[in-house]
Amino acid sequence: MKITKTVPRHGLAALLGLSIFATMACNGGGAQKVCATFEEMKDPTADTLSDWSNVTPGLHASVISIDEKFPKSVAPQVTPVNNIELSAWKGEKVSAQLLLWTAEDVSQVECRFSNLVSEGNTLPATVAQARFVRYVMTDEFGPGCGRRKPGDFPASLAPDMLDNLECFNLEAKTARPVWLTISVPSDALAGNYRGKVTIYAKGKRNRDFDISLEVVDRLLPQPSEWSYHLDLWQHPSAVARMHQLELWSDAHFEKMRPLMQMLANAGQKVITATLNMDPWNNQCHDPYADMIIWTKNKDQSWSFDYTVFDRWVEFMMGLGIDKMINCYSLLTWNNRLHYNDMAKGELVTVELKAQSAEYEELWSVFLKDFTRHLREKGWLEKTNIAMDERGPADMKAALRVLERYAPELGVSLADNHKSYQEYPWIKDICVGAGNEVSREEIEARRAKGLITTYYVCCSDRFPNTFTFSQPAEAVYAAWYSVALDFDGFLRWSYNSWVEDPLTDSRFRTWPAGDTYIVYPDARSSIRFERLVEGIQDAEKIRILRKVYAAENSPESKEKLEQLEEAIAGFATLEPAPDWNDRLNKAKRLLNSK
Repeated sequence: MKITKTVPRHGLAALLGLSIFATMACNGGGAQKVCATFEEMKDPTADTLSDWSNVTPGLHASVISIDEKFPKSVAPQVTPVNNIELSAWKGEKVSAQLLLWTAEDVSQVECRFSNLVSEGNTLPATVAQARFVRYVMTDEFGPGCGRRKPGDFPASLAPDMLDNLECFNLEAKTARPVWLTISVPSDALAGNYRGKVTIYAKGKRNRDFDISLEVVDRLLPQPSEWSYHLDLWQHPSAVARMHQLELWSDAHFEKMRPLMQMLANAGQKVITATLNMDPWNNQCHDPYADMIIWTKNKDQSWSFDYTVFDRWVEFMMGLGIDKMINCYSLLTWNNRLHYNDMAKGELVTVELKAQSAEYEELWSVFLKDFTRHLREKGWLEKTNIAMDERGPADMKAALRVLERYAPELGVSLADNHKSYQEYPWIKDICVGAGNEVSREEIEARRAKGLITTYYVCCSDRFPNTFTFSQPAEAVYAAWYSVALDFDGFLRWSYNSWVEDPLTDSRFRTWPAGDTYIVYPDARSSIRFERLVEGIQDAEKIRILRKVYAAENSPESKEKLEQLEEAIAGFATLEPAPDWNDRLNKAKRLLNSK
């Protein structure tokens, strides 16, 4: 059976049922297997005219850099490389990439890893994973934010999605990357490990690639212990729509489990929750569904149903995401709230300006009850009222209401107006990339236990995680935060999926890939893997700074100076042409003995 068409809604469930998580335990490539796949969008570029006549029959393969992207329809000009060289700390996850290409149809392509062996010590093959890279349609940055149609900008296919397929069929005259991941156990012994990854294809010669893995004698803590403050907004409604599941049903939560566990494994610190109707005025394909139901009773009293909110928070905390609960928002983008009016027997929508008496009256009742509920749940100290990019006047009015009726609640604020100077008590400040916050201000906030991060969005050309972005930009984003002393990074959104994210990453308002960084059914992406790589780097830098300072030897002082000099080179949004090479050079300092 071969699935040849992606059906974004009703056909998706059947497709996903055929997909198998693959640490790629193959059977020597001899047994007949059914390789489920789906058809990508047609390559719209002139590159489809590439000449494949000089490509000899059979399946070709080579190791390539994880910084490289290759078009799907162009015959690669690659000098084959057969060895993979990696270096990692204990507890670190590292990546490599293969490129496969063929001038003829090749069926049942599979991968298998050997054990990795070092002087009597063994890392089992199960620490390694291979995923086929899928191509999705993308566009280009253009003007950044703003309405756009598919025909407004040149379209192309970008390799991004990491598909969890056991095997894959390659079409004639196409290239296909394979993403390799090795997760080094925390209890691994340091040393130089060697092994192989083998590519099988039906009726074709097997291809072996040597793996050399240096395990450095340093330990990277578990993601839950990372200091880096990662805040990627979650979107539960998108999961329900993509998988045709009843919103907030048991099946919905179970479908979200592997997806959100993947986020927890990246070191996510924040649970994204909503207080009323969609706070962003439907800026996504799927509006955000209510987590708290507001009801005005016939006697004019108010009641609030926290059932969904409580289940969502408990669900995320159970996965290990438990540092903050950011609740949006006292300031919705369209100033609207809604509630069930029992006297009228209908859902009423009101539009209230933050400076109005009606705004204060309505929010005061909720905030007092919400504080009571959070105290009962033991979540009060973790919870922030979150507000996203609003004007100073509205912000001042909203904060006045919050201070008056719920002073125990924290505040999380996207701030490009230096409001952190006016409100030094705000728990979580996030500024747009390029907005300066002095080291002194960050350090003063950090001393009080307050968080200061930065964000990128549709207006930021570099560094970013669009589907057309260079892969290493996601790593650069973490080094930028370290260079400017930010505590971490915010990015919307983790999974605000477009209509058919499996094939087309373009969206009506933002550059392609802006709305999501992972795919349905807990499929990762090159962008997400590289983002986690950068966060690991940030943690390694934090640890090395402490180690070198504690050692206080001439050698350690020299290493620290070299590291700080390298870090300083990433304190810019306008990097040098060779920024990627500089990044790789800086990364090697983290693994030096």
